[in-house]
Amino acid sequence: MTSGPLPRVLLVTGTDTDVGKTVVTAAVAATVLAAGLRVAAYKPTQTGVAPGEPGDMAEVERLTGVATSEGVRLRAPMAPRPAAALEGARLPTMAEHLESVTDLSGHHDVVVVEGAGGLLVELTEAGETLADLAGGLRDAGALVVARSALGTLNHTMLTREALSHRMIPQLGVVFGAWPDEPGVVETTNRDYLDDLPEGLLGAVPLGAPRVDPPAFRAAAPTWLPGLAQRLATS
Repeated sequence: MTSGPLPRVLLVTGTDTDVGKTVVTAAVAATVLAAGLRVAAYKPTQTGVAPGEPGDMAEVERLTGVATSEGVRLRAPMAPRPAAALEGARLPTMAEHLESVTDLSGHHDVVVVEGAGGLLVELTEAGETLADLAGGLRDAGALVVARSALGTLNHTMLTREALSHRMIPQLGVVFGAWPDEPGVVETTNRDYLDDLPEGLLGAVPLGAPRVDPPAFRAAAPTWLPGLAQRLATS
């Protein structure tokens, strides 16, 4: 597993939509908190949520108590560009997202950024993605959230290849919903991903969002031992 200091900005991307990015973002934030560091979370684009409704960052804040913010909120549960077009909304520019993350970095030791869908989902009208956000930051790395079931190896390796092509530091893979009774597919997938150079940071159990917030915060470092270990040596 990769060792050494963690970047100050941790980008949480997924192999697909609905793989558990939000609960992993919360678990990452809680693990950083347990290491005694100041942490905030940011989501550049929240889709599928109406004004006044709790979104992904509200869930992160509920589970961890950390400060959170969004770049923009859109009603339609779809990719940001078409969602914005449907309601005539303006998407923040990449420069604005970079300013938001940089400002948070000035007041916190670590900023956790949760992407929308996968790595190359377009976040701006110019077609820029979470990968472009990473490229514009001086000290950032990516965690890949993956499913545990059949098909995840291909999706994970494609995401890793895209990160490598863009020279974005890879911090490891996290399973977003590890089953209570994993089968041979899940266990062999876990062994395979654990053997990658950056390794497996951990696995958040299925049902973790239903855990009482204090218990969630206490358990998070045990779910992400690879991350906790790197924080201890940073």
